Amino acid sequence: MQKNGFKIFLVAFFFVLTAYYLYPTIQWYFINSNLNSMTAEERSEYESENAAKINSVRERSLKLGLDLQGGMHATLEIRVDALIRALAVDTDDIFEEVLAEAQAAAFDSDVSAIDAFVNAFEERDPNALLSRYFRNEAAGITRRSSNDEVAAYLRTEADEAVLRAIEIIRDRVDRYGVTEPAIQRQGSRRVVVELPGVDDEERVRGLLRGTARLEFRLMAEPTDLTRALQRMIEFYETSEPDSVDADSLGNAAAEPDTTFDINALLEGDNAGSGNEFLDVFQPIGQGVIFGSAAVQDTARVNALLRRPGAKELLPPGVELMYTASPVGTTSDGREIFYLLGVRDTEEITGEVVTDARVEFDPFTNVPEVSMTMNSEGARTWARLTGANVGKSVAVVLDGVVYSYPVIQERISGGRTNITGLDSREEASDIVTVLKSGALPAPVEIVQERTVGPSLGARSIRSGLNSVLLGLVLVALFMMFYYRTGGAVANLALVLNLIFILGILSGFQATLTLPGIAGIVLTIGMAVDANVLIFERIREEQSTGKTLKAAIEGGYGKALSAIFDANITTFFVGVILYSFGLGPIQGFAVTLMAGILSSMFTAIVFTRIIFDYMIAERRMTVSFG
Repeated sequence: MQKNGFKIFLVAFFFVLTAYYLYPTIQWYFINSNLNSMTAEERSEYESENAAKINSVRERSLKLGLDLQGGMHATLEIRVDALIRALAVDTDDIFEEVLAEAQAAAFDSDVSAIDAFVNAFEERDPNALLSRYFRNEAAGITRRSSNDEVAAYLRTEADEAVLRAIEIIRDRVDRYGVTEPAIQRQGSRRVVVELPGVDDEERVRGLLRGTARLEFRLMAEPTDLTRALQRMIEFYETSEPDSVDADSLGNAAAEPDTTFDINALLEGDNAGSGNEFLDVFQPIGQGVIFGSAAVQDTARVNALLRRPGAKELLPPGVELMYTASPVGTTSDGREIFYLLGVRDTEEITGEVVTDARVEFDPFTNVPEVSMTMNSEGARTWARLTGANVGKSVAVVLDGVVYSYPVIQERISGGRTNITGLDSREEASDIVTVLKSGALPAPVEIVQERTVGPSLGARSIRSGLNSVLLGLVLVALFMMFYYRTGGAVANLALVLNLIFILGILSGFQATLTLPGIAGIVLTIGMAVDANVLIFERIREEQSTGKTLKAAIEGGYGKALSAIFDANITTFFVGVILYSFGLGPIQGFAVTLMAGILSSMFTAIVFTRIIFDYMIAERRMTVSFG
């Protein structure tokens, strides 16, 4: 046994190391079981008293994937078309048409939106230059720059936008408090996010896709909005609104109105009036409030406002935005939102905000977000409020108006608040996105799935049952067919499973349902190595060699075949891990860990046991 001293040391060393890495997992199992047996109050008290210990044990324990513990999986797509539009210094109808074609070509595929845009532009006019839209002296794009140079500039900007979006999303998720999130890039413009344990999907959706574009804008002049509202109603009073000329309506609106009294239209519900605009929109025309619409009708209202001939009726430099929170409900329970007139020029953006925090109104105890601006923002804010006393200013976040207070006096010091929030959670989420920064381009959730905790628990039970069933069947076969050798192989198999879990814990890997499938596959691969060895030992014994010589020869001759088979499979695992995503990576991790562990236990551990049995002569060794 002296010659096996180093092998025994290796086995003992790896066993102790495995026990060290698995101990936190065992601890977490008992802590979690204890927490689940407590009432909500007891659990909250225990977690607050033992927060440091719980977090330490949980962080060092074996991580379970989304499919085992429940949570949310989302695939986000960075709107590169919006980024292209933002980078353009000038646009026209041709630009918008080409951009729409490119977006359609790149939709639901990994075709580069930049390449699709450039190709569509050159197909329309091979001699035209993109530089007419993207002049940027700082980036080296002049009017004479070639389309290849512009394309390279756009690709660089798009790539940086995706990387920046990943950083911002990661920061938002970390601030939200998700344990062990997985965030990685997929293709040229998509990001895969896995958030274990998340139970408030709607809140997380807003956190992921909110661009955090904060703007302070002046509101439109009330008289201009009232005239525009009357023109809009007149426009849709005609039988063929698409054929009406906007200019003629504008001239007619300046004359005394002999068609109808607009004040009558501002009263009550106008549904069924025969006017398709009034069927889904309630005109108000008071101050900066253009009107209101039920949440289910907003898409229809938006389409009517964008219709050719109608969109030209709004005052120049004014756009309409909805309030962030509902202002009431209809008789059938639908939420109603105001549509407000807002100037289309931002006076201040969120880039000047240096700090944001949740506070509560001292009189109403309603949550609000308090913001502090840098010196430049403070000067601009003081100048803006001082020059517009008595007027309303809109606080706009991601295209919706959170509040539009009337400026009472000049505000110095660079502090302001976002009010009109529904809950502390909403205020906390706004603080999170403001502190993380604005996304460089809008983000859409193109794929989403949620795994409930109960489904995760069933997956764990099913996975464990499959492992145990596979282990029992293989163990019975090995015992029946290889007798003593089979018993030793079964012992090595148990040690192999322990080592696999230890490797996963040591490398902070995540165990997923495909990972459990990889463990089941490893069970078969582990005994396959022993089968090769045992068959070679049988062949050696058939030539008349002693048991010791047969074991020596069997291990020596089987070694090359075992290495060849396992090394090639290991390389496959490396490829799967490098190029796969999510479940594929989970399978690859356990496959590679299983290969390393099974080779060690099948070649080293079993050899130590056989050498010991032969040297001590306490047991008869049989290979069937």
